[in-house]
Amino acid sequence: MSRPLRRLLVFALLAGLLALLWPGLRLAWQGAQLVGAPAPTTLPNPLPGRRFADTWAAARSGGRRHEGVDIFAPRGTPIRATTRGFVVYVGHNPLGGRTVMVLGPGQQRHYYAHLDRYPNLRMGRWIGAGTVVGYVGDSGNAKGTPTHLHYGIYTPSGAINPYPLLQNP
Repeated sequence: MSRPLRRLLVFALLAGLLALLWPGLRLAWQGAQLVGAPAPTTLPNPLPGRRFADTWAAARSGGRRHEGVDIFAPRGTPIRATTRGFVVYVGHNPLGGRTVMVLGPGQQRHYYAHLDRYPNLRMGRWIGAGTVVGYVGDSGNAKGTPTHLHYGIYTPSGAINPYPLLQNP
């Protein structure tokens, strides 16, 4: 085999290997940037134009305290991600019902609960701020209440109050 042909073969193999590995390498790079980024000091409202109150630590059933804010809107209103990040959970839990969790900058997890339905989201997907992550509903322990989004932020140390960070019209 001639030397130019061997070089071409090696180049083709390396190019093929890079093409196979590229999606994983890109996600690893985005993840490294995300974890190293500082936590945001302001966030857009996940339901643009909807007003809400600070309900942090309000009493809830079973002696629990509210770990988030509730933003009321008609069923089916699109909910927008407050930050870029990785979708780390799409599924159901007893309290939140249909939920989505996004890992964002500063290792904060952004929790969207009581959804009516999901868009085409899957775990591990990278999303940008403003991406639709769900639609307002009353699933979970909110069944039968006025439709709303429960939005929470969780850090490695626990829940934090999202109210002071969110833009409230």
